[in-house]
Formats: sequence, C-alpha cells, structure tokens
Amino acid sequence: MTTESIVDNTVNPMSEKIEHKPATHERREPMHERREERPERPRGQIPPDTVFIGKKPLMAYATAVMMHFNSGQSQLTVKARGQSISHAVDVVEVVRRRFFAGKLTIKEVRIASEVLGEEGDTRNVSTIEIVLEKAKD
Repeated sequence: MTTESIVDNTVNPMSEKIEHKPATHERREPMHERREERPERPRGQIPPDTVFIGKKPLMAYATAVMMHFNSGQSQLTVKARGQSISHAVDVVEVVRRRFFAGKLTIKEVRIASEVLGEEGDTRNVSTIEIVLEKAKD
C-alpha cells in the first residue's frame, strides 16, 4: 500500500491579503437644508397671561401655571389645539386639584376650530382656551 500525500488546493481565507480602498466621503447636505423652505408666518405678540400647551411633559406646564399665579397674577389663559387639547385639560386639572385645591376656578372655556394649511390643502384643527382665576386670599 502506497501513501500519497494529499494536496489541498483550497486557499485559506486568513492568508489572503485584503485590499483596503480609501473611503470616499460624500458630503451630504443636512436634512434641514434639503427641505423646502416655508415662508415665516407672522406671529403676534404672545400675551403675558397665556400658556400654550404643546408636547412638553405635563409638569413643565403645571409649573409654569403655578409660577404665574404665585407671582401675584389672578388670571391665566391656557391654550391648546389639536391633540394637545387633552394635555391642556390634564394640566389645568392637576394644578387645580393638587396645587391650588379650592383656590383656583375655571372662569371660562372657549372652543373653536382654525383652518390650517395652504390653498388646496386645508384642514380644520380644534382649539381650546381655558381661563383660570385664582381666588383672592
């Protein structure tokens, strides 16, 4: 019986040299530059006795309301629109029940709709304004 040596013709992947190509960095424009620029809408002056409710945490707005009343003011309007309306109601109720128990009353609630968008792409958005009044000490 003769022994023949077996020759392995497969290439060991670890022994191959890997060519590294220099990375080509394409400069991309930031996202905000690629978007269409919208014309600035003129905004009126925000009254000092108004808090606009948005996407911040509830306690951020509750703190703003408390600071307003603790600074000596007796009236405040809480405004919200769209999906923030329920958030506004929560803010008012937390402040009224937890922090000013019995000392804060809802003087008036106004609801309305605003038409938003441009011609051809308009939609109605609900709005709410809740006027709060602090009882005199």
